[in-house]
Amino acid sequence: MADTASDNVPSPADPRGRAGVSRRSMLLGIGGATAAATLAACSSSKKSGSSTTPSASATGSAAGGSSAAAGGSISFGSNYSDAAPKGAFKALTDAATASTGVKVSINTVDHNTFQNNISSYLQGTPNDLATWFAGYRLQFFAAQNLLDPIDDVWDKIGNNFSDAVKSLSKGIDGKYYLVPIYNYPWVVFYNKSTFASKGYQVPKTWDQFITLAKQMQKDGLVPLAFAEKDGWPALGTFDILNLRINGYDYHMSLMQHKTPWTDKGVTTVFDKWRELMPYLQKGANGRIWQDAAKALENKQAGMMFQGSNQVAANYSSAHLSDLDFFPYPVINEQYAQDFMDAPADGFMMPKKGKNKDAAKAVLEYIGTPEAEATYLKTDMWDVGVANGLVAPTYNAIQKKSVQAIAACKNVSQFMDRDTVPDMATAMIKQIQGFIDNPSTSNVSSIQSSAESQAKTIFS
Repeated sequence: MADTASDNVPSPADPRGRAGVSRRSMLLGIGGATAAATLAACSSSKKSGSSTTPSASATGSAAGGSSAAAGGSISFGSNYSDAAPKGAFKALTDAATASTGVKVSINTVDHNTFQNNISSYLQGTPNDLATWFAGYRLQFFAAQNLLDPIDDVWDKIGNNFSDAVKSLSKGIDGKYYLVPIYNYPWVVFYNKSTFASKGYQVPKTWDQFITLAKQMQKDGLVPLAFAEKDGWPALGTFDILNLRINGYDYHMSLMQHKTPWTDKGVTTVFDKWRELMPYLQKGANGRIWQDAAKALENKQAGMMFQGSNQVAANYSSAHLSDLDFFPYPVINEQYAQDFMDAPADGFMMPKKGKNKDAAKAVLEYIGTPEAEATYLKTDMWDVGVANGLVAPTYNAIQKKSVQAIAACKNVSQFMDRDTVPDMATAMIKQIQGFIDNPSTSNVSSIQSSAESQAKTIFS
């Protein structure tokens, strides 16, 4: 899933290493204090979260040993707190235990709590392994010396992934810190039955998109379900408007503060967003994304722009066959539909974890096509990234996701993965302010404030 970015830790000296994933290379690989205390407690408690097996005592080999040793036990910190991904993750860890003999105790923490307190978690008493994200959010914590490199694991699993996927799993030092499991597209979802009954056509251009939204409103529907209480969902709307209007290179330049937030290109993004505001579900800053997705599923809303990892995962199995999506419409013909957010998720090894050998044995298993296939047996929304993956049960959404990602010239990893955590946190607050007041004068203030914060954060 996407992630919030409230980590009060210094930025690394070098924010490079965020190369995009090319269409060709992707084709090769696709087939607060109380909350921090909660995370810390989860890392040491056998009873918190859910467990694949009863947890053994926290023993294990010292760092640097061979991961070939089977047996032992590890704890696995997980942000897979929603029912659907939680079940798929349990199936994966059960299979890892069967393959390696390593008992896995899963400590599940609410998704947002996990992200908001990840820095305190990694600096405290983390689990032996933890769920996390590819791209700069990985590189950031690796650069803080809070993760262990896992090059020896990649010596064994490297042939299972394309160069593009490998690059997303590395730190800025060139070492590996993540074993990926899947990625997923951010697209516009809708119900096929609604479009059929109303005679709606999938929009290809911005003008068609706005015309459709107006018609949905006349028909008594909320044109676009929308939620921002969690902090991160609206970052995706900024991303796609920026990618459609200004292109991938501009997006990455802005994320790295090579382009200032006061630039007219950013103003244009907010101008387009303002045009869309009348058709977005009202009260977004007080709504969680799951409720917005339910508004779509219950046919109160006509469309919703978000990741398949969220929308499709939140749909009941009885309604999933009615769900469909289209890539965000064209705004600037120069960039058409060449880019999208398609975040990749995986698993990392906290430096302060204890059972290194057993943890590496589990990572070696997870880094196989067979492991991805096991996860995807109950995952009806993500797509695997391993070479040679034989997808066991890809549904129409997953098959279309593979095609949509492959059609892109580059995919980004989402704003709170493509920029430093403090900047993403700042933009969450700025964008929530925009949602409350999308006036031209407020946009000017937002841009000035964002630029002032960026100068401090990136200095």
